[in-house]
Amino acid sequence: MSRPGAASATSKGLRLARKAWQLLHQDSARSVDLARQALQEALSHDDAQGQAWARLAIGYHLLYFGTPAEARVELSAAQSQFERLDEQPGFILAGTGLARCLWREGRFAASLELVLPLREPGLQVLQHEQRGVLLNTIAGCYSAQGRSEQAFAYMYQALRDSGPTHGRGFDAVLYCNLAHELQQIGDYHEALRYLDQGISRCHELSNPRLLSVLLVNRIICLTELDRAQEAMLDVLQVRSLPTGPSGRGTMATGFETLAIAALRAGELQAGRELLELAQAALRADIPDEQVELAIASALLEGQQGRWAQALQALDHVLPLVGADDADAAEGLSLRVRCMYFLLRSEIHEQLGDAAQALVHMRIWQQLHVARAHLASRARYQAAALQTELMRLQHKLDEQASQRRRSERAKAELEAANAQLSNKIVEVQTLQSALKEQAVRDALTGLFNRRYLDEALPAALALAQREHQALAVAIIDLDHFKAVNDRYGHGTGDTLLAAFGRLLASHCRKSDIACRYGGEEFCLLLPRTDAATAQRKVAHLLALWRQQRFEIDGDALRGLSFSAGISDSIRAPLSAQMLLQAADRQLLAAKQRGRSRVLALGTEEAPH
Repeated sequence: MSRPGAASATSKGLRLARKAWQLLHQDSARSVDLARQALQEALSHDDAQGQAWARLAIGYHLLYFGTPAEARVELSAAQSQFERLDEQPGFILAGTGLARCLWREGRFAASLELVLPLREPGLQVLQHEQRGVLLNTIAGCYSAQGRSEQAFAYMYQALRDSGPTHGRGFDAVLYCNLAHELQQIGDYHEALRYLDQGISRCHELSNPRLLSVLLVNRIICLTELDRAQEAMLDVLQVRSLPTGPSGRGTMATGFETLAIAALRAGELQAGRELLELAQAALRADIPDEQVELAIASALLEGQQGRWAQALQALDHVLPLVGADDADAAEGLSLRVRCMYFLLRSEIHEQLGDAAQALVHMRIWQQLHVARAHLASRARYQAAALQTELMRLQHKLDEQASQRRRSERAKAELEAANAQLSNKIVEVQTLQSALKEQAVRDALTGLFNRRYLDEALPAALALAQREHQALAVAIIDLDHFKAVNDRYGHGTGDTLLAAFGRLLASHCRKSDIACRYGGEEFCLLLPRTDAATAQRKVAHLLALWRQQRFEIDGDALRGLSFSAGISDSIRAPLSAQMLLQAADRQLLAAKQRGRSRVLALGTEEAPH
């Protein structure tokens, strides 16, 4: 006899709700649409089970794209319905979601206290990505408390249960969280490996929130490795993703992290704009975010020579950071504390206070040693806790085997599938590595065509969002083939390298100079219209004409180039149209006799 309000396995509301859960990480927009349809369908047919699963999917969506308060309403309602239905898997998942609400509010100890009792029953009744959600939540609580060894064990177990075959996109979440934990102990190179896997996996999904979090974590790694300039492409891509429920969520937008990367890369204007966005963003009381916001403010002040104001910016969060572990706010990571005290030492040095600079440098050294010890303990404890989890899993497997002897063949098939999943991960990792190619042209030192193909769409998207012009210039060295024929390819290479140096030395930090192919070059000039770009390129032409090269006693001079320019105001629809418009102007410049710069919609530059 069925319980009142229980749905049959074929009810439309329940089918839609379960499909919404399965798509939670694969296609976030379709998932929440299906969940809302399921809730309406279930309400109209008094389908309690369909209502519970629909509210569960909506609650988890709001965890990522809304606020903890909004998510708590749906998850509490779902848990109450699951309890009345005596449906344990849904009850455990709803409880796990409520623990995540506490975590997102910065209440890490309370979150762990709520979720930890769910572990053992969850391992008995949950499967695949459902089990991964539970284990990953426990891992996140331990991570926030600085207990990396426990966090790693639960994450690796969750990853094993939620590989690409069964994870329905949740494996990409775990790659992200594993990388985040590796950042906390300073293993940035290994973290980048996981992030590349996660981003590659995310390209198969439709989840802008997850992609943005992966990119923000990669920005952190590159910045910490003093490769902030490389991170700027990711910064542009994250900024091109809209915030809000239809984009990458309303909270934890990461603007403070982007601001730090931009300022470390020397991009003062971009850093200032990102800092303003971070200050205006909706945020929870997460200590890392608050301290990173202060660090970004201090970096901006410092880059303008206002060192006293930079120190004041850091002073605002000193009670959160603390001089020792006992004084630090709950959930504040060692990584952020290290960054804080290193910057504080640098500011005191700039202010001429060597004594205070030394004090804070010593604190940074102590924290650095603590990270090393944490990394060492994590490797040992992760192995120990994995053994514990595997022992519990083996015990459950034995009990299941005793109850269902007839399913042994099925269990062996599942084991083979798990091995196949691991092989798929290995193949995907190898494919990702093979696809990775250099972004620099070896001869000129400029970016290459592949980098241009990636950077131009992102730069154009940003220009359109900010209602700013983006200029594109294509440059072709005049009579280059004749130089090659007369003097040889070695001389041609010398000219190409020299022209590359000329472009690099006269470009702004925000400009992107690429070797387009052969003797052709391409410039991307953000916040620049065609007329302004024309004047800049005409100046480059004048400088190139002044160049002189001694070739086997012969003086090579009077060099020139032809250039065509377009901008996103006059060719606004696509990156390809921008390039085509610039290319047409280049062709016109050649037809008019070369050695000139033509721009779409402007008069010819003097030459």
